[in-house]
Amino acid sequence: MQRRTVLKGLGLTATAAIANTPAFAQGAGSAASAAPSPWPSPQLATGNRLGYCRVGNGPTVCVVLHEWLGDHVNWEPVLPYLDPARYTIVFMDLRGYGWSRGMSGSYTLDEAAADVLRTADELAITRFHLVGHSMSGLVAQKIALQAGGRPQSVTLFSPVPPTGFRADEAAMKALNAVIDEDEAAGRAITARTSSRYGAGWLRRKLTIARLASTIEAKRGYLIMFTSSTISGETHGLSAPMHVVTGALDIPFYRGEPLRNAFALAYPRVTFETIDDAGHYSMLETPVRVASIIEKQLAG
Repeated sequence: MQRRTVLKGLGLTATAAIANTPAFAQGAGSAASAAPSPWPSPQLATGNRLGYCRVGNGPTVCVVLHEWLGDHVNWEPVLPYLDPARYTIVFMDLRGYGWSRGMSGSYTLDEAAADVLRTADELAITRFHLVGHSMSGLVAQKIALQAGGRPQSVTLFSPVPPTGFRADEAAMKALNAVIDEDEAAGRAITARTSSRYGAGWLRRKLTIARLASTIEAKRGYLIMFTSSTISGETHGLSAPMHVVTGALDIPFYRGEPLRNAFALAYPRVTFETIDDAGHYSMLETPVRVASIIEKQLAG
């Protein structure tokens, strides 16, 4: 019973909502019909530089990272609400994802942080704001602590806390099933949005998840965010940190333990809750997410 309670808290047990959804019967994992790309001149990865796309040409620069079950495509709904005259937003895909799909690696926390900083160097980005989501919330924390005074602010949406995402053998088995099985992935996605949405949402999010990355990358980063923690001189972070959670997310990503973990590690952290979103706020409430990001950039 205790093990099932843990799995339920992580959103990895079966739910009635997923059992009856028609999403899987209609090929949830298949590619959506092609549509014009909203991304201006994306650059594929080359050498040790990550794939990326610049949006806007403003003087204030922000680097945006993605989650485990999605690449830059997760951020597409936010693009129309960003001010390209004031900001330059650089979306980067980690190794094995999206524009960096051809890059393999060890998929460790240190490697991911080094990749982002190296890419910023190659793009002549000296100071920047930093945005992370879920898994890359952990990566963003690592970058912020390694990059000295370069980060001007750190905004994290539904992030893995500095204490990491602890998973026992049963949870790891369930998480690996998310990689291999649409039904398991559907359960996880549905739980992270409080079973609120219909089959159309699930088809779309599953499509993003399946097309986002290689299987190797998903397995590698799964090990990364379930075995890594942020330690060391976290109190020395000079950049302000803003943690945004979704009220409809699973407890791990919005509960008191998460807030306490951030508050103990980072003295300049602030918190905000989006009442109408779960784990995927950039897909669920894109206008709100864009406004939160721009408020941090302006601040």
